[in-house]
Amino acid sequence: MTGPDPADPDRAPHDGYARGTPGYRRLTLAMLFAGFSTFSLLYSAQPLLPLFAREFQLSAEAASLAISLATGPLAVAIVVAGMLSDKLGRRPLMVFAMFGAGLLTTLTGLAPGWNALLALRLLTGIALAGMPAVAMAYVSEEIEPHSVGPAMGLYIAGSAIGGMAGRLGVSLLTELIDWRWGLIGVGLIGLAMAEGFRRLAPPSRRFVPQPVHPGAVLAAGRDLFRDRAMPLLYAEAFLLMGVFVTIYNYVGFRLVAPPFALGHAAIGAIFLLYLLGSGSSTWFGHLAERRGRRLIFWIPTAMLLVGTALTASASLALVVAGIGIVTIGFFGAHSIASSWVGRRARASRGQAAAFYLFFYYMGSSLLGSAGGVAWTGWGWTGVTLYCGALTLIALAIAAKLATVPPLPLPEATPPRAMGTD
Repeated sequence: MTGPDPADPDRAPHDGYARGTPGYRRLTLAMLFAGFSTFSLLYSAQPLLPLFAREFQLSAEAASLAISLATGPLAVAIVVAGMLSDKLGRRPLMVFAMFGAGLLTTLTGLAPGWNALLALRLLTGIALAGMPAVAMAYVSEEIEPHSVGPAMGLYIAGSAIGGMAGRLGVSLLTELIDWRWGLIGVGLIGLAMAEGFRRLAPPSRRFVPQPVHPGAVLAAGRDLFRDRAMPLLYAEAFLLMGVFVTIYNYVGFRLVAPPFALGHAAIGAIFLLYLLGSGSSTWFGHLAERRGRRLIFWIPTAMLLVGTALTASASLALVVAGIGIVTIGFFGAHSIASSWVGRRARASRGQAAAFYLFFYYMGSSLLGSAGGVAWTGWGWTGVTLYCGALTLIALAIAAKLATVPPLPLPEATPPRAMGTD
């Protein structure tokens, strides 16, 4: 790779986009679109689970397959997408993923029955695999190291806004017209976000193609899992996403029933709380950069425990407050953990991010569906105990992460920092 061009205002000495430059602004805006699209398309069916259960005569855990059959295949396909991105590049795969998932979500609104709907949701999950893992690698490669945390925070902020807008939009259209039009509308918005990303995302400048073959993948995986922090961060992704998805999957079942008896639009309004997650991801990303990930990570993780406990209240106001605290804690913890993986991986960032998101979406699929068993068997008390137990394990892992020493800095890094994560 040649040295940086001093006439290029986007280039810092390490050849990455620096904060405040035009390239940085274009890239972060494109990542906002990417995050918006990914979460709005992936979880647009979530507020419809009680409706699916009633219309198709399903249990809560069976209705949750509309989510799990998207996130499970996504988790597996992410590993393949990460390998392909190391060979083919980040940006082309992300563009393909966004257009494909938008089209498939539009078609889901036209599905003739439950089985067809599940098949389209499965394909949507596979198509989206080209976005999350590749996005983390793209940001880590193209942005200078000390701006990675805030940039990932903006991507996750887009995820929060998209998750909120997709769920709220589907809920409102379901209340006014029909759930099918809700899904079609979200799919069309996803296609518009894909075009915005294609126009804004700058070409990769630091990407170097790597050969993809099973031996190299296994070797990279062994190196990643030998690292003292990586397996712990992967476990955190699995647990925290499991808690978050369980709360949002089944709170609709609770709120639609007495004593709350809320309508679809009112339940959809709960997803406005995602705006809190949008702010918390950026704020915790900046805070962790200033104070250190080890010192800060346990705080948003503990917030999940507090929020989960509040949702057990019989007061609607306290239930909503609890969901808000869970949202703030989850997005804050995810922002820190995902940037931590990108910083610590160094080489094979695509595969490192792919493993992180494999566990992240497996948490959504496996632990989210298991939460349905807790709801069916023991009601909301079962859900809160289940999520509380998962969060306590996550807190124990956060304490362990605090003891892992940082990696030594590369020789070319300026002497302003003492180490890297």
